[in-house]
Amino acid sequence: MEIRGKKAVVVGGASGMARASAELLHEKGAAVAILDLPTSAGAEVAKGLDGSFHPVDVTDEESVEQALADAAAALGGIHIAVNTAGGGTAARTLGKDGPHPLAEFRRVVELNLIATFNLNRLQALHMSRNEPEDGERGVIIDTASIAAFEGQIGQVAYTAAKAGIAGMMLTMARDLGSLGIRAVAIAPSLFSTGITAGIPDEFAEMLTKDAAFPKRMGRPEEYGRLVVAIVETPMLNGSTIRLDAGQRFAPK
Repeated sequence: MEIRGKKAVVVGGASGMARASAELLHEKGAAVAILDLPTSAGAEVAKGLDGSFHPVDVTDEESVEQALADAAAALGGIHIAVNTAGGGTAARTLGKDGPHPLAEFRRVVELNLIATFNLNRLQALHMSRNEPEDGERGVIIDTASIAAFEGQIGQVAYTAAKAGIAGMMLTMARDLGSLGIRAVAIAPSLFSTGITAGIPDEFAEMLTKDAAFPKRMGRPEEYGRLVVAIVETPMLNGSTIRLDAGQRFAPK
């Protein structure tokens, strides 16, 4: 899909990998709407991209529906959707204090997997209304994690949620194929965003020592460049692409 002239919504776009994606899509000529928490820097980021900001709580169904409707109205449609909202917790299946709290497991799955699917189903609805370009109406890009494939000790809830995102990509791509809508996920390793941005160099080196090359945390713009490549390459569909410098997580 040619990016210039297209309409993009970036969920979580106030910071990190999503912000880098929004900036690169804007540079490529897309109109961009930022969706993020009301307390985020989303309004400031959107202003810098000549775009619009739409506050959202991704775990609230009505909030998501309204924010996407507002974004589609502001943009004049949605062709590209980038979704990065999520988070985890640290708890073993059975720890010193007993079994993993079930409510916490549900919370992590809700935040990562269910919220992502809710975004996807509504984004697909908006994309289905587009006039096709070479048969294509839109592309959905979700964020999994290499933890989906080799989760570390204490990541069982996060692993389940991110594995769910990776697992639904092919089925979603098949569901949406007749509409000309693609679905792809990116599975990053450790990236220098959020709390990891402040990790001391020596600790970062320890966390990335098992990477093949480069032995460092990923940079947000590297995620953004993969987003651009996915949008511009129609044959990328139904897959989860690892962005990990050849790293495989050890148990801990």
